[in-house]
Amino acid sequence: MSRAVRFDRYGAADVLKVVDVEDRSPGANEVRVRVVTAGINPGEIPVREGKMHERFPATFPSGEGSDFAGVVVEVGDRVDGVAVGDDVIGFSDQRNAQAESVTIAADRVIPKPHGVRWDAAGALYIAGTTARACLDAVRVRRGDTVVVAGAAGGVGVLATQLAVLAGAAVVATASKENHAFLTSIGAIPVEYGKGLADRIRKIVPDGVDAFIDAHGDGNVEVAVALGVDRDRINTIADHVARKKYGVKGDGTATVSPREALIELARLIAASELQLPIAATFPLEQVRAAYERLGRGHGLGKIVLEVSPAP
Repeated sequence: MSRAVRFDRYGAADVLKVVDVEDRSPGANEVRVRVVTAGINPGEIPVREGKMHERFPATFPSGEGSDFAGVVVEVGDRVDGVAVGDDVIGFSDQRNAQAESVTIAADRVIPKPHGVRWDAAGALYIAGTTARACLDAVRVRRGDTVVVAGAAGGVGVLATQLAVLAGAAVVATASKENHAFLTSIGAIPVEYGKGLADRIRKIVPDGVDAFIDAHGDGNVEVAVALGVDRDRINTIADHVARKKYGVKGDGTATVSPREALIELARLIAASELQLPIAATFPLEQVRAAYERLGRGHGLGKIVLEVSPAP
């Protein structure tokens, strides 16, 4: 038996509980991982609240979570390339990552490089693959001027750095307390809110080539007002504006998660990419973790510390 996050009805964070569940031994092509850290993501909130029931219905009792990192403790008979004792980064579509034990297909884990901290490893999947998808969607190229709206969040902070690495000039919208960090990673920070389009025009008077919206709240309208070609605007946060203006809405489903994770982990291990951690919580405080996530304005990701690191 081990502990896992569960909810048996739709609702706010208070429907979450941590309960004992039976560990499942791996099948022939699966591995079982003792989870060290697990990430939480904004997209999990509307699913748990029932707002996405038509698209992502829950089967109760439901688990939570897609991102995790840990140590392999069992392998199936037909598994090659993964061994007991391996440190791995995992990615799940089964809503089961926020748990002490995860059994999953062996091709849904990659080796965790030694240079990647456990907190970053456990929070990398959704934010990292979504950031990769955003850059691919707007076709970021060397010499481009790119705006990343919501640049201090998990997706935005990675998208900002990936765009800088690609050779683009990046204007990063965020609250003032995060401007120093954004400057340190090579971006030009600008405060979000009313008058944003005018502030961006002053910073980049020659115009904007591409726009990544990781925040919503009117940013697609700002991109349109700036004259960005609509096929180079991508939003992951404003589905109404996406339909209204005919812009893109590409996310994690549009990239190969395994290939993207391997690339991102390599960049982090090489100190070419950072994933800041805004806060950590023990598994038993998962409600508090989601309440903290809901308040916003943190730099980077929120992580659940599930079990001691080896």
